[in-house]
Amino acid sequence: MSLTEHKSTVKNQAILAKKAAKTVGLLSTEEKNEALLLIADQLEAEYETILRANEQDLQVGREKGYEAAFMDRLALSKERVYDFAEGLRQVAKLEDPIGHILSSWTLENGLEVQKITVPLGVIGMIYEARPNVTVDATGLALKSGNAIILKGGSSALTSNKSIVEVIHHALNKTKIPANAVQFISSTDREATKELFTLKDYIDVLIPRGGASLINAVVNNATVPVLETGVGNCHLYIDAKADVEKAVNILVNAKTDRPAVCNTVETVIIHEDWFRKNLHILIKLFNKYSIKVHGDTIVVSSIPEAIEAEEDDWANEYLSLEIAVKTVSSVDEAIAHIEKYGTKHSEAIVTEDKETALKFMREVDASSLYHNASTRFTDGGALGFGAEIGISTQKLHARGPMGLQALTTVKHLMSGNGQIR
Repeated sequence: MSLTEHKSTVKNQAILAKKAAKTVGLLSTEEKNEALLLIADQLEAEYETILRANEQDLQVGREKGYEAAFMDRLALSKERVYDFAEGLRQVAKLEDPIGHILSSWTLENGLEVQKITVPLGVIGMIYEARPNVTVDATGLALKSGNAIILKGGSSALTSNKSIVEVIHHALNKTKIPANAVQFISSTDREATKELFTLKDYIDVLIPRGGASLINAVVNNATVPVLETGVGNCHLYIDAKADVEKAVNILVNAKTDRPAVCNTVETVIIHEDWFRKNLHILIKLFNKYSIKVHGDTIVVSSIPEAIEAEEDDWANEYLSLEIAVKTVSSVDEAIAHIEKYGTKHSEAIVTEDKETALKFMREVDASSLYHNASTRFTDGGALGFGAEIGISTQKLHARGPMGLQALTTVKHLMSGNGQIR
């Protein structure tokens, strides 16, 4: 396909999505919920078709030698497809974010003003090998009255195409036009570049994936970007940390699902706690086969630990590897996080309330935890319902982005002939 054809195809899809967005934005809550429930039913009814498509992607992944963590994100099963469907049903149960009166007031001249929530319009979603994002993003977009253009990674191309076809089968039975969900099937980079520039038709781009993907979107797009961040998350174990709490939180935050962005990649440990509980740490790292990259004290104390290089402190391993840093104070821990953190999720374990307060006030991140695992940075876990991503920027939305993050506002003025 020529460059001109790429541009024509992507632009046409964007035009169709914009037209469909107007219809979706005017639908009632009941009509949108009905569509989500029908999509859920259709996913379950056609799960075998989706799994056959997914197997093609997995076979390519095996041939190319993709890492285990990558293959885990890519792989689907009947249970996972049913989980997608259940996620849509949960979104259908959430309060409709559209049409809320956020504030209202009357001017001295009698002009009445209302600030209400409305859809963004057309959302461009760019993501990597996570077929679940295809379903989650679609559900959130439609519930919030938006159309969506999906650009998934080439490694999950066949899976995503199959999922979108199933979604379209369901939408054809609803008042939501199938054109409200567009999927860009081209794997050519020029198609993605074109998507970056269609600001006349796309209202916002949301990248979800690794640092290279996010940076490519942020640095090249002329369409506004809702930036999601890489998760170089830290756990600081203070001198006054409860041993059982610290161990349980570390195990959960590192080993529960090491391939996701809210897993801990660096544990910072106060020197006093480290010395007292070294035997526990060694046992923990051995039990879970965690590869340790550490500073000088760590390397001299933990067998098989290797010396951390500069890149290790900034690395998002997404595997059973971890960087371990020893410090002499909470200030040193905060300084380390400030230098290497990605403003995603940071945690402290301590029984000292003043130290905890200092950490929570001074660390700059979207989500902060005291005596709890970073694994809770998730739309479902925090009560937002499903999420479309985790924003690490400070404009419009920050942290797990649920339905409310996919809205903007409109001001309505009602008068009786007032002029200025």
